[in-house]
Amino acid sequence: MLGALIANHAVLAGAGLVPRSRLLGPNLVRLPEAAARRGEVALTFDDGPDPEVTPRVLDCLEAAAMKATFFVVGKRARRYPALVREIVRRGHAVENHSDRHSTAFGWYGFARTQREVAAAQAAITAAAGVAPVFFRAPFGVRNPLLDPVLARCGLRYVSWSRRGFDTIVRDPARVMARLVESLAAGDILLLHDGVATGASPRSGLPALEAIPALASRLQSIGLRSVTLRAACGGTDGQ
Repeated sequence: MLGALIANHAVLAGAGLVPRSRLLGPNLVRLPEAAARRGEVALTFDDGPDPEVTPRVLDCLEAAAMKATFFVVGKRARRYPALVREIVRRGHAVENHSDRHSTAFGWYGFARTQREVAAAQAAITAAAGVAPVFFRAPFGVRNPLLDPVLARCGLRYVSWSRRGFDTIVRDPARVMARLVESLAAGDILLLHDGVATGASPRSGLPALEAIPALASRLQSIGLRSVTLRAACGGTDGQ
């Protein structure tokens, strides 16, 4: 019995470290089939907003006529509420990416997880004027206690199908290559617009140079980037 218990906990712990795992609860890894049939993908950004990087990302998206979803950190929403409002004003969506983006998030107990998610939900709602409906865990690490917290807060868990590794890879061409290899309708793409990327905002992010190339690639294969809400049937203008 002890061995079975240890094995069970090992499986749960391992599942929590795999961002696209569904063993700990529902996980939106790809867009719904209806969105894929419409030729849609969802470009998402984590870890913002950042006062130097995010406006540049928004300008790149506007020039490319792309819509995106920004998974916002609560403490940054409180610090830069006007920037959160600007994201929404430009037709993008803002969602919940925890309050502090802690490396320990996946090991929090129920009460602390609840506080972390709820605090971000309140901060982002106050700044954006609309409540988030999606959640992505910091670093994609979750535990079995997260799913009931999300249910209480009315949030749906999201991961991704492709990521550019722009927090690690400094070459925009390599970031782009990771995103577009076998790119298909229904993909959820991950980049970053926050300083948690480890990049100096003044030097720019690989994501900034990747956006125009990504837009060109999407157009060439007949796909378009929409917000997660639009892809999943949202009707609130995001």
